Amino acid sequence: MADEIDYEIIGNEMQLVEIELDTNEAVRAEAGAMMYMGPGIKMETSTGGGILKGLKRAVTGESFFITNFIHEGSGKGYVAFGAPYPGKVIALDLGKLGGSFLCQKDSFLCAAKGVDIEIALTKKIGAGLFGGEGFILQRLKGDGLAFVHAGGTIVEKDLAAGETIRVDTGCITAFAESVNYDIQLAGGFKNALFGGEGLVLASLTGPGKVYLQSLPFSRLADRIVAASRYGSGSKRDESKGIAGIGGGALGGLLGGDRSF
Repeated sequence: MADEIDYEIIGNEMQLVEIELDTNEAVRAEAGAMMYMGPGIKMETSTGGGILKGLKRAVTGESFFITNFIHEGSGKGYVAFGAPYPGKVIALDLGKLGGSFLCQKDSFLCAAKGVDIEIALTKKIGAGLFGGEGFILQRLKGDGLAFVHAGGTIVEKDLAAGETIRVDTGCITAFAESVNYDIQLAGGFKNALFGGEGLVLASLTGPGKVYLQSLPFSRLADRIVAASRYGSGSKRDESKGIAGIGGGALGGLLGGDRSF
């Protein structure tokens, strides 16, 4: 059984979560996620259950090591964790969500001691080959609180049985195990080539809860790379005048974002 912890999510656009611990309670987190902690907190870094568990986490994009933060002092202790890029923190009460929840790889932030992070493979090869999540997802399993981070703004959807929503593959953050995840072609050659959304969309069919993110890290990274490419192209082509500027702009346009 997972430790029962209290928490507060702090901030608006660049959130962090502060966990409150009673004596001997603990929270586990991705190595390097800790922001600050109070007196009486002891850190224990390990593979979290042997080399195999460490390797499984590494495959999902997390660190090989995991750190437990245990409050060994008296009274209340606290420790805070920050996301690695701008966005929101989502609190998942696994005890109320059927005991497990699926997340995109590398989205795990921290969880009460007793919650496990496992590998979950996509059920269909098409979703694995073309979906922004790839073959491997994270399964958070247990009966305690777990926290995941996502980019931009969070949209929460409760899908009814048979209800389907189509989503840009990179915008999926987490969803219930009862939700069917598949991919669909964007529809039409021009849509796929010039629509800016890529060749495929994710299809999520209820019943179950779904969390979506407005700014996937891959989209943010692509924009930064495109802007960098445009800037360097402009400097190299200054001697070419208008043609150089046009070439740089066209390069930036054709290097638009892709989320998978």
